Amino acid sequence: MVASSVLGFPRIGANREVKKAVEGYWAGKLSADELTKVALEVKKTNWTSLKQRGVDLIPSGDFSLYDHVLDHSAAFNVIPKRYLGHNLSPLDVYFAMGRGRQADGVDVPASEMKKFDSNYHFVVPEFSEETDFKLVFNKALEEFTEAKNIGVTTRPVVLGPVTFLALGKATKDAKAGFRPVSLLPKLLPVYKQLLADLKAAGAESVQIDEPILVLDVAATYEKEFITAYSELAPVSPKLVLATYYGRLDSNLTFVAKLPIAGLHIDLDRAPAQLDQVIAAVKPSNIILSLGVVSGRNIWKSDFQAALKLGQKAVEAIGAERVIIATSSSLLHTPVTLAAEKKLTPEQQDWFSFALEKASEVSTIASVLSGSQDAKVTEALEANKVSIAKRREFERTSDDAVRKRVAAITPEMLERKSPFAVRKEIQVKQLGLPKFPTTTIGSFPQTQEIRTARAKLGKKEITEEEYKTFIKKEIESVVRIQEKIGLDLLVHGEPERNDMVQYFGERLHGFVFTQNGWVQSYGSRYVRPPIIVSDVSRPGPITVEWSSYAQSVTQKPMKGMLTGPVTILNWSFPRADVSREIQCKQLALALRDEVVDLEKAGIKAVQVDEPALREGLPLRKPDWDAYLSWALPSFKIATAGVTDALQTHSHFCYSDFGDIFPSIQALDADVISIEASKSDMKLLSTFKQYGYSNQIGPGVYDIHSPRVPSEQEIKDRIKAMLEFLSPDQLFINPDCGLKTRAWKETEASLINLVNAARWARQTYQ
Repeated sequence: MVASSVLGFPRIGANREVKKAVEGYWAGKLSADELTKVALEVKKTNWTSLKQRGVDLIPSGDFSLYDHVLDHSAAFNVIPKRYLGHNLSPLDVYFAMGRGRQADGVDVPASEMKKFDSNYHFVVPEFSEETDFKLVFNKALEEFTEAKNIGVTTRPVVLGPVTFLALGKATKDAKAGFRPVSLLPKLLPVYKQLLADLKAAGAESVQIDEPILVLDVAATYEKEFITAYSELAPVSPKLVLATYYGRLDSNLTFVAKLPIAGLHIDLDRAPAQLDQVIAAVKPSNIILSLGVVSGRNIWKSDFQAALKLGQKAVEAIGAERVIIATSSSLLHTPVTLAAEKKLTPEQQDWFSFALEKASEVSTIASVLSGSQDAKVTEALEANKVSIAKRREFERTSDDAVRKRVAAITPEMLERKSPFAVRKEIQVKQLGLPKFPTTTIGSFPQTQEIRTARAKLGKKEITEEEYKTFIKKEIESVVRIQEKIGLDLLVHGEPERNDMVQYFGERLHGFVFTQNGWVQSYGSRYVRPPIIVSDVSRPGPITVEWSSYAQSVTQKPMKGMLTGPVTILNWSFPRADVSREIQCKQLALALRDEVVDLEKAGIKAVQVDEPALREGLPLRKPDWDAYLSWALPSFKIATAGVTDALQTHSHFCYSDFGDIFPSIQALDADVISIEASKSDMKLLSTFKQYGYSNQIGPGVYDIHSPRVPSEQEIKDRIKAMLEFLSPDQLFINPDCGLKTRAWKETEASLINLVNAARWARQTYQ
């Protein structure tokens, strides 16, 4: 019999219960016990829902109040010294690591965050020779027991030891040349204890996640993998090694020889690897878990395509050695389609969210097992009809959009003059001082703003009343910026619900959900729009608001747009046409918007691309193919203007060293980057490559409510000037201020402006 499996499930709750509870705890409105109770109810609902849908291998241990990598660090006592000694509870230490803390005499910044092939941020573990691993608590065991107590048998999920170390970084006090993976001998005894406890509690198997295996760097960890699993296997339940987001490639050679009971592979991202994997595991007793139902998109699975892959494995190694699974955790998908009431019946039939995907793996496994159940047969036939209807819709296209993409010329990618020429023109037009100050775009989205938007949606206020409200908000934000003393202003984006959704709602080719929430980090959830057809701009999107903002100030106003690559990567894209075509359609729509902003008198436009690096394929041989359309898409969007318009772009949580020539090739006049939590390590790359355009490395972390001191910002400016010339440097926060409160925002920006004034006096 073929079993079914889900690798992980959204931990946010069907109605965002976890977000509300976590933020309630932060605000002092909920106790720790009340927060724990909400979390337990969400976990119970997840487990029982998956059981009701016929999933055989239900995950536990995948839930988190903030981030599962942070959970692992806390459980294994990987807690940086700066968070200790403040008389905080373990829960408050945990949240301080994730978001910082500035209260009751405690002032600590948040830990660094990074991404791994998605818009989900994980908290980076910090290691040194002094790291003292110990099992503070066994989260996997706790959740296994909780599920068992309500009659649900689960398969615990644990982050693998090699990936845990590989995701981390050395602390500042670690010795030069220290590699976190060198700590494996110290770490393994703790893993042995965790896994042995699970075995004693009755866990038959454990899913142990090692996504690092789909990276090129994993080849350098072969010895560590062999050592780790040779030690863990004898004391553990059956170990199912899970890989996802990519292909194993040559790493399969040593993975297939590890003493593991099962191997999970992602056949959504890398279906071509199936034959190679089957050949490698066939001589062994390794069970093969096939990720045929995508954990990354929201399209209904094509059962016939999935069955074809599953049948190939069954014929090669037998049904008892095959599991049908999601390609990865369903963390990246909304909870359920049942909550969507505004999608048309046709649109509803296209999609599948987390709970629906659970039903899909169960159905596919049942068909492969030879089930004669009428419900299974009915589901199989209904899927055929759904897929046929979707394919019929996909054949429609917008000829004008397709022709415009085909007519793109190399000249459309280039500004009229080199940067040095443009800079002189822009200096005269903008009149900015040395060390100009600005922000990344958004300002706090208050409850009043959200209420007004909700009232408009419910038709409780008119469009004109809403516009009047938004104009008042914009003018208020402008006045605050003027009072603080910022140089290059923004309108604050009060009209925007989300930096991607807002644009999607004003472009043809998108559909939207009511409750399609997906976790980005901590309690920050987003509702990705869905691209369903060719994309075009029916009219101006932001011109009205930026123009109004410019009309109420003498200072220059910066227009704010989200770039084509980011809109694509932070949406659920089409599956029937290439990402390149979708991105270039978006680029042409945004090109028109940038041109219209300049015509309306806007002298600087920021086109944000925080997802540019995130979208880079995991395997280096695949990079050129991606960059060959991602970079031109940005340039198409920004190159249609005169030399006088200053173009900005923003990048966050990105390691640029490996693609720095590509960043240079974007030819933005000014780029801003996350730098406050990365120890300025990015800036050495800019110096190494002789970057000549202007740059604004973030001087403080906006993902934390903590207010940086003026001296902190001065120290960061001094550090930046070791790598950059004074003429290059803009002074700005790390990212947009949408999620922050006004009190901390104003205090932080006042310190930022004062630090910039100090820099002007010091570096004349």
